[in-house]
Amino acid sequence: MSRLTYLYQMDLPHRAVAVYTYLHDRANKNGECWPSVKTIAGDIKLSPATVRRAIKDLKKAGLIENEQRYREKGGKSSLLYKINAVKFH
Repeated sequence: MSRLTYLYQMDLPHRAVAVYTYLHDRANKNGECWPSVKTIAGDIKLSPATVRRAIKDLKKAGLIENEQRYREKGGKSSLLYKINAVKFH
């Protein structure tokens, strides 16, 4: 069985499964990654609006958290995505 079997057993839209898989594959050992919505959309062939909806789905399901990052001078940088550990029995 896949290490993401729990994901396929959840009632999530296909867009959310695609975005979660993308983020999961790119996360570092701490479960963090920071691709832009535009990068995610381009890589998995979805519109940026669809990616944003998928991120909302994943946050609502408790699978990810995101945090705005800022540059030293205060300007916005990228979003940090944190994959939450999910344990199903």
